[in-house]
Amino acid sequence: MSSKILLVEDESKIARVLQLELQHEGYEVSLAEDGRKGLDMALAEPWDLILLDIMLPELSGLEVLRRLRQQSAVPVILLTARDAVPDRVSGLDQGANDYVTKPFAIEELLARIRNLLRLTTQQSQAENEQILQAEDILMNLKSREVTRMGKSVELTPKEFDLLQYLLQHKGEVKSREDIISDVWGYDFVGDTNIVDVYIRYLRQKLEKNFPGKLIHTIRGVGYLIKGSGPDES
Repeated sequence: MSSKILLVEDESKIARVLQLELQHEGYEVSLAEDGRKGLDMALAEPWDLILLDIMLPELSGLEVLRRLRQQSAVPVILLTARDAVPDRVSGLDQGANDYVTKPFAIEELLARIRNLLRLTTQQSQAENEQILQAEDILMNLKSREVTRMGKSVELTPKEFDLLQYLLQHKGEVKSREDIISDVWGYDFVGDTNIVDVYIRYLRQKLEKNFPGKLIHTIRGVGYLIKGSGPDES
């Protein structure tokens, strides 16, 4: 079943090109040409993702986003002017998931859409599963509690996100680049060594006072969780 995308864009030429490109990729696309209509459509039915221009008649994109977030957590990508840094910051603060700046390459937008839809699907699956487990470690996604051998382990939000990702891909080797993209996000700018730093944090909390390794290093590839056993690092 194709994903449903709502495109809120008042520039008709841009809207038409985007609609055709998205439809060519297999998405079901509906258009709204002003902020008020866009908000009404956004709240009227479920969407998999919304592309929201900031500069809109009737209601600005930021106002649409502010009102939308009072009732919906639907993923939103903002379409912004290249020099509109304050608007981008405000949009992210109000709950936008990502943004692209005009003019943009359609390939970049499509990549961001795929990435956000994939992350949303993973989060939805995780919410449905509720409990993740590997050997003697349990993660409750609803309460965000982590235990090993029945003992509570306190994690920071990012440590929790990283552990959740590794547990959801138990038995799979995940590269630093995969982890950066899926845990830190498509737009992360920084050294991939941040992954090694957080892996070390997790090992300190999950392995130091417990028997057996949990997180394994595959040299030159990445990390995985496969249960207890000798570490390969």
